[in-house]
Parts: sequence; C-alpha cells; structure tokens
Amino acid sequence: MNITGNTILITGGGSGIGRGLAEAFHALGNRVVIAGRRRHALDETTAANPGMASFVFDVADPAQIRSFTAQVQEQFPALNVLINNAGIMRVEKLLAQQDDLADAESIVTTNLLGPIRLTAALLPVLRKQASSAIMNVSSGLAFVPLTPTPTYCATKAAIHSYTQSLRYQLRGSATEVLELIPPYVATDLLGGASDPRAMPLGKFIAEVM
Repeated sequence: MNITGNTILITGGGSGIGRGLAEAFHALGNRVVIAGRRRHALDETTAANPGMASFVFDVADPAQIRSFTAQVQEQFPALNVLINNAGIMRVEKLLAQQDDLADAESIVTTNLLGPIRLTAALLPVLRKQASSAIMNVSSGLAFVPLTPTPTYCATKAAIHSYTQSLRYQLRGSATEVLELIPPYVATDLLGGASDPRAMPLGKFIAEVM
C-alpha cells in the first residue's frame, strides 16, 4: 500500500489508534475521512486537523451500512483505502453473565460483524479504483488472550482469520489486504492510558508508519 495519494476511511477514527492513524495519514497528504459514534470526538479530531472529514456512524448498526456507504461513495468517489478499526472492549465475568449476554453480543456485533458488513458494502467501491487496500485492525490479544476480556480477544482472533481468507480471495486483484496487529497500546479502550506497561500511542504510530 502506498502511504500517500490515497482517500482513506477510518472507522473509530475519533480517538485512540484510529485517531493516531488518521492524523499520521493526514500529515502525509492523504484525504482522510473518519467515522465513529461520538460526534464530539470526531469534531475534536477534525478541528485539530483542517481538511479532515467525518461521519457519525455506528458500525454495529446494520441498518446504517447501506446509507453510509452511499454517502461515502457520493462524497468521496476516489475512496481507495478502508481501515476497519472501530472496536469495543469490556471485562466479562463468565460465571456471572447477564442472561441475554448483552456485553458479549455487543462486542461481537461491533468488532466482528461490523467490519465484515462494512467490507462487503464497500468492496465494490474499492475495486473500482486502480489500486486499493483494506486494513483490518486486530490485536496481539488475538494470539495471547487477556483472560478478563474473552469475547474481545475472540473477536480479534476471528478478524485475524477473516483477514487471511479475504487476502487469499482477493489475491491477484488490485485490492491489497493488510492486517495491523497492535501490541498493548496506551489508549482509553480499557484504561490502558494509565497503565505504565502500555506502549505510548505516539510511539506505536511512529513504528507503524
């Protein structure tokens, strides 16, 4: 993937790793579009990065996928990079779960079904471009689970597997499939910003780029 000259959509781009990636790509001269649930986070990020665009969008809501895809295609017909970054992480006590498994189902819907649905919706758009890329953000926890967050880790393992299959099925096409596997990074996803063991976000983004 070329790191300049792109039009890039990043889900969960208003904070954490998503914002770090958005700002790094924006600084390189790419057209960056961020999407997320929290308008205030999106507005804060775009205000700090003039020229960056945003959409309020919840990747966990399948009813929004079609309209969101249409909006993005209309406003950014040159879109050629999708970064599936949005995710949620919750501590789960498996011996004391809610009867409806609400936390587990929310995590699966956001972290796994969301990227799968959005990729399926935008793949025809991406494949129209001369070259394009899909980057899925998984986690080191896909391989070495953090036991208090079992469903989060399971969804990241599933994203890793899905990415491998997607890459294989798109082999020989103009669409490259990438996986970003972050270590323990200091974001507010689950209090990591205050944990001295976590890698500073700025250092992580610098290493990735």
